[in-house]
Amino acid sequence: MAYSRTAASFIVFAFLTTCALVAWPRETKPIRIGIVTFLSGPGAGPFGVPARNAAELTFDALNAGAVPAPHQIKGFGGDPIEMVLLDEAGPVTSVVTQYRNLVQRDVDIVIGYISSGSCLAVAPVAEELKKLTVFFDCGTPRVFEDSTYRYVFRTASHATMDGVAAAKYVREMFPDAIRVAGINQNYAWGQDSWKDFESSMKVLVPGVEITTSQMPKLFSGQYGAEISTLLGTRPDVIHSSLWGGDLEAFILQSGPRNLFKSSRVLFTTGETLIHRPQVPVPDGTVIGARGPHSVFAPDNALNRWFTSAYHTRYGAAPPFSSYHMVQAIFGTKAAYEKAKAATNGKAPDLDQIAATFEGLSFETPSGTTKMALGNGHQGIQGTAYGMTRTIGGQVTITKVRRYPAEEVNPPEGVKSEDWIRSGFRR
Repeated sequence: MAYSRTAASFIVFAFLTTCALVAWPRETKPIRIGIVTFLSGPGAGPFGVPARNAAELTFDALNAGAVPAPHQIKGFGGDPIEMVLLDEAGPVTSVVTQYRNLVQRDVDIVIGYISSGSCLAVAPVAEELKKLTVFFDCGTPRVFEDSTYRYVFRTASHATMDGVAAAKYVREMFPDAIRVAGINQNYAWGQDSWKDFESSMKVLVPGVEITTSQMPKLFSGQYGAEISTLLGTRPDVIHSSLWGGDLEAFILQSGPRNLFKSSRVLFTTGETLIHRPQVPVPDGTVIGARGPHSVFAPDNALNRWFTSAYHTRYGAAPPFSSYHMVQAIFGTKAAYEKAKAATNGKAPDLDQIAATFEGLSFETPSGTTKMALGNGHQGIQGTAYGMTRTIGGQVTITKVRRYPAEEVNPPEGVKSEDWIRSGFRR
């Protein structure tokens, strides 16, 4: 049978087109996730950059299908994920403006924020824009105790856990301590941290004396006057939620003045110090990691994968901010995949993801996280504290005490301050 050149050309074109459609389906559009953390300023080195590192590592591993069960499915439910990175540094007004710009750059989900001030400012904007936003690190309990949100979640426990557990540790390990002082940053995180610790101590140690509460400005960096006051009042225990560059500056300035010899010092975020050899940590310093992270993390498959992969890639151990970042990513992934399963494999919308996120439990390198507070929008975990001891130039942790999630977090529907005043009644 004879064909004209035109007809033959059309047949070849049709054949090639059909083959292309069968053999090369269009690539799935990636889920664009905005990651916001400190990339500059005092919070970058000990907190923000390790969190960014954890995000990069986890995104790459998820896209390669290299994460252990139960997160072994590639990407989010088989859909590739793409990271859009943003620096959190700057005043709160700038943080909010940058958040709006990030959302307008067509990101599907936002995971971010270390500063409690950032979270308090961003949360209502996220609700206004109806953009799924997952807070990974900030600690103030006010986010969900003062407001209700549909599109905002926080996978890490809030600051009440840190304050309550710190007071319990002091009561157990230093039963004769009755004079207590504090030095905390003068904004939401520092104020809430001190309030919860002070209130818990008053419940656990009737007759406790508060010698002084110092509230320096966030990122002030100079603490000569505060150190003098602490030395002058001679408390048995000093509570501090200082973090980042403020924490390191305080240690470098107070160590030579023998503050750690006159008082026992407790840092709720002190775990980051053991990864910073340039900052000498006196033996006997009490440290926490804002949950069962890093040196307090369990021996499970996800933690073995994460610590090994992080060390291989970055030549260091991951601090707790890295764990918080992975926690948020895995929580978002679990919610997305549950929503996708409910839609028979179709890409879920943000309302569907938010619905499955509420009340979700999911696995992380630091154990199980339960979205148990804030109408299912606030995660809880247990936590731990221990004391530092340097052996052979390496800071180790001794006298570790662990506190279950239900022992150090308020019940659903009860404000933290009311729960503490009730004597931790459940």
